[in-house]
This record gives sequence, structure tokens and C-alpha cells, in this order.
Amino acid sequence: MKLTLTEHADGASADGPNRVLYDIAAGEAHTEGRADGRVLVWELSEEESAGALLSAEVTLDPSTDWLMRCDRVDFGPGGIAYRHTHPGPGIRYLLFGSITIDSEGAQHTYGPGEPWFERGPDPVRATTAADEPSAFVRVMLLPAEWEGQRTIRYVDPADAEKPKTQKATVFLEAPVTR
Repeated sequence: MKLTLTEHADGASADGPNRVLYDIAAGEAHTEGRADGRVLVWELSEEESAGALLSAEVTLDPSTDWLMRCDRVDFGPGGIAYRHTHPGPGIRYLLFGSITIDSEGAQHTYGPGEPWFERGPDPVRATTAADEPSAFVRVMLLPAEWEGQRTIRYVDPADAEKPKTQKATVFLEAPVTR
């Protein structure tokens, strides 16, 4: 299957299963209805959506129930998410600021409007600019057993005790329809 992110300048509808809309101006996510204005759309389907900002091949264990979680992560200036993993893959989109992702020995810095994919089990360290706040919105695919739970797992357990400079706000969790 493919998890695809597209951007629509004049709105979009949630016209089928496995589709999440994020209304950028309102800061809201939906799985039903329509959102007008600039909208991000994540879709899980057999085919890549036309005009994709980013599309990634994902494999979902068919013996497991899955859900799509849309959330937003905000960092203050100089934020850091210590090396961590998640139980499933997802596509992120930077709303504002800048963020450097260090994973698998490679670093990449993203600016506003840029998407990136994280597999989930690969350890990731994220840092943001020292002089400005940053935020990204994402849709992750998670085993249903993670519903309502925090998914970040620190590689070094001592990092779990350090002060956090990021705050995640969950907008919705919806079951994946097969």
C-alpha cells in the first residue's frame, strides 16, 4: 500500500476511507466532510495520488488491525526530540520553523512546507532552530493497540526522564479500512 500526502490550495473532501484532511488555517483534522482553503490530505491506498508531495510504500501486517493517527508536534526554540522510535510509519509536514532529522547516519534539515517520511522502527533524533519555534503535522499508521497511547519510545531510557521541549496534540484516530 501507499501512504500519500497531497496539498490542495482550494480545499478538499474526505470522500472515502483511509483519508485524513488537515485544514492548515483552522489547525483541525477531519476524516469526514469538506475543508476549504489550504488543506493537506493523507491517503492510504493501492495507488499514489496525483500531484503527491510525498508518497511512501508501507506494509501493514494483515493479521493486525491498524489506525491512522493525525497529530501535531510543536517545539519551542532550540527543541529536541531525543533519539526515539515509533510503532509505525508516517509522513510529516513542517508547518513553520525548521527541523533537522538525524536518522540512519544521515541528516536532513526541512523548512516550512516540506514533507518527510519516517518508517517508525528506525531511530530518529530531531532538533529545531535555536531562535524560533517549529511545528509539524503528521499522519502515522499504528497498530490499533496503540489507540490513545503515546507512541514515542526513547532509545536511551534515560532520555525519557529529561525535560521535553516538544508537545504533541492528537487530532484524531481512525481505523484503517481494508
